[in-house]
Amino acid sequence: MSTVRNQALASSGRAKLDWVRPRMPVLEAIRQRYLEDRPLAGQRVAISLHLEAKTAILAELLHQGGATVSVTSSNPLTAQDDVAAALAETGVEVHAYAEATPEEFEWLHQQVLDIEPTLIVDDGGELTQRLHGNRQSLADQVLGGAEETTTGITRLKALAASGNLRYPMIAVNDADMKHLFDNRYGTGQSTWDAIMRSTNVVIAGKSVVVAGYGWCGKGVAERARGLGARVIVTEVNPVRANEAWMDGYQVMPMDRAAELGEIFVTVTGNRDVIGARHFSRMKDGAILANAGHFDVEIDVKALKEGAVGQVPGRSAAVVGYLWPNGPRLWLLAEGRLVNLAAGDGHPVEIMDLTFGLQALALEQLLQQRMSPGVYPVPVEVDRWVADIRLQALGIGIDHLSADQVRYLASF
Repeated sequence: MSTVRNQALASSGRAKLDWVRPRMPVLEAIRQRYLEDRPLAGQRVAISLHLEAKTAILAELLHQGGATVSVTSSNPLTAQDDVAAALAETGVEVHAYAEATPEEFEWLHQQVLDIEPTLIVDDGGELTQRLHGNRQSLADQVLGGAEETTTGITRLKALAASGNLRYPMIAVNDADMKHLFDNRYGTGQSTWDAIMRSTNVVIAGKSVVVAGYGWCGKGVAERARGLGARVIVTEVNPVRANEAWMDGYQVMPMDRAAELGEIFVTVTGNRDVIGARHFSRMKDGAILANAGHFDVEIDVKALKEGAVGQVPGRSAAVVGYLWPNGPRLWLLAEGRLVNLAAGDGHPVEIMDLTFGLQALALEQLLQQRMSPGVYPVPVEVDRWVADIRLQALGIGIDHLSADQVRYLASF
């Protein structure tokens, strides 16, 4: 039995699913095969992803492939109640609702694990953390899973390095058809969509500070520049700092950038990137947003404790904090993942690529039983997703002749 907030919202959720489904050609190509072959028959799949329309299509697909599927949200603010209600009508078990308390969020994840999964689809390592914590008795029957975030893979590699990872995980985030598109174009567009939707401010002409210049940071910076912003990048990696400089951005420490920025976006995967010493230097009206997985990149506790007052913003996703020396600092989405907590997440065409890789990664785990560890997505799977996407776009490319293949092989 599912746990959703209001089943009466299902009609609204179905409209969202109907909108995205025809825009996901990679998942549709997989669906046609799944309906005939049912390669996941007998499997129990637990999913922890941001529960919105694109995620629902993935869960629906895995169910159509023969699996028993139970899904929750990987963030307490990113479940969409109408989508959850619609998905619960399809035969997928759903345990998610918006704005869950920390205690409710934990309980919802435990409900998903009650199906005793054989496969998992994870975001940020949420399910893996619990399977290696208070649900260790279930870990040994897990054949493996797929992880789609940089943060999650970092946690998995640390677990593997310590010898404690108890099943194989495929690092979907590291596949080219994921991080080159989802992280860069998906995060770039959806972050600014959420900031503009929640604040209704103009981006052109503003000084934007992007903390972190990985693939997500590159996307956020590139889209900010495209909107007419003056972009500053802060980094701890000297190679990436050089790259940002040669890409045309100003590069400086956050201590200095804090005095110049009007909008701040963190995309580092680390904690306390913006803290109390930065808040005190900021301009009146500065906007703070986080596009990293966990709500630790902006020190929200220090922001609240140091403020002398709080004022409401134009929406529930915007809260103002009055700093002692006068400036108002506007925090978006409680410092959580802004593109989902204050928006609809990545564009559908982008998530089609990522979720195609997720589904195919599960098949890989069934076809090749692996020992515990973190594994890459096979190159042929990455290329298949790329080919399907090009076909959907009506784009043709060149192919090597036999002579060219032999020539390259001669080196």
